[in-house]
Amino acid sequence: MVETLRDILDAAVRGVFPPADGGTTVVPQPSDRDAGVLSFTAHSVVFTDEDPAWVRETLRAADCDALAATMNPRFLMAFLARTGRRHDTIDALLTAAPLPGAPPLALTEISDPAHSRIAYARRRRDDVRAWAADGGVVVLGRGVAGRLEVSVEVDEAVRHRGLGRLLVTAARHLAGEPLWAQVSPGNARSMRAFQAAGYLPAGAEALFLAP
Repeated sequence: MVETLRDILDAAVRGVFPPADGGTTVVPQPSDRDAGVLSFTAHSVVFTDEDPAWVRETLRAADCDALAATMNPRFLMAFLARTGRRHDTIDALLTAAPLPGAPPLALTEISDPAHSRIAYARRRRDDVRAWAADGGVVVLGRGVAGRLEVSVEVDEAVRHRGLGRLLVTAARHLAGEPLWAQVSPGNARSMRAFQAAGYLPAGAEALFLAP
């Protein structure tokens, strides 16, 4: 059976990662919307509908450490130039199991599809739902390969009070399956909030967005 990106992600949730052999696995895009690179410990996964031979030749041409070649700017820029896609940042990828019971704070589901957080999420995810708390918003939606992804927003006036941690914990209660989060490594506050809520690092991701 040919391994898909979803197969790889589902295994990573269970703590089963690709072999740490310095290699690169190339799999088809899960959708027209999503292409990119996942970097695990000493192994990368490129999800694209481009010719796998082109991927491997471009990696060789990048002439850099094989363990980090897929995240090297030379490879990423070549990928963008070939596909005409755009790229925001390289994110840390974290995951957490769902939790039973009610969320640890009061939430009200947002029904307005024009809400700024919902409108933003719908450009990158399907089946988006959002809930408001006093001072923040938590959003769930299906992103790369149908995985359930979480994002949160905390109002400036109530930051540094632990609300971010409560919101990402609440997301684990709202989800009935493993959750994924994409967090900029430089965003220390978000990284700490997710880790304090029990999310574990799984790898890094460079997502190439459709033009």
